[in-house]
Amino acid sequence: MAKHQKQTMEEKLNTLRAGVLGSNDGILTVVGVLVSVAAATTNSFTIFVAGLSDLLACAFSMGAGEYASVSTQKDTEKAAVEKERQLLKTDFAGELAAVTQYYEAKGISPQTSAAIAQDLLAKKPLETVVKVKYNVELGHYLNPWDAAFSSLVSAGLGGILPLVAMTFTPGVAKWPMTILAVMVTSALVGYISARLGDGNPKVAMLRNIIIGLITVAIHYFVGKLF
Repeated sequence: MAKHQKQTMEEKLNTLRAGVLGSNDGILTVVGVLVSVAAATTNSFTIFVAGLSDLLACAFSMGAGEYASVSTQKDTEKAAVEKERQLLKTDFAGELAAVTQYYEAKGISPQTSAAIAQDLLAKKPLETVVKVKYNVELGHYLNPWDAAFSSLVSAGLGGILPLVAMTFTPGVAKWPMTILAVMVTSALVGYISARLGDGNPKVAMLRNIIIGLITVAIHYFVGKLF
């Protein structure tokens, strides 16, 4: 039985990145449809069906997009590994020079860099060159299924709160509750994305809230045209 490999930080961050993007798209696309339809009609069932349909479409679209994107990246990484596998056989000196230059660029003396390169290529040649030249961990390829599932689920979750607020809040309270739902979910996604990217949470949260409110305003006026 093959031993299960622990995920690298890059693999975990890729899954989280897909989730954050999915959440953001889920919020904005669902809110856009909800607000446009609600501005054009007061029929709650029509608003609900339109919002739910868009929620499902957005979730599956984001999941499929992430699967295709990450699959392409995975194929590219595998192709790079195979290329380096052949170069180690046909141009070992060139690979040795590439690893040596990598350590020299880090400020290590040429003599020490050459010694490090020779030692690494003697012990783990393929693992060393793919890490040095492509920053790829041998055997740790990004998983398209993880990214797809993360994006699909998060897109669905991102749009649920605005959908519930718009379709189940009675009377005139539905508009302020929907706007509040947009602000809360947008702020949460902004906070998570900032923490993942070592950014400023306050700036990210404010930026997302403003984008969410602009989305509401644009789609409201579009709905009022019809």
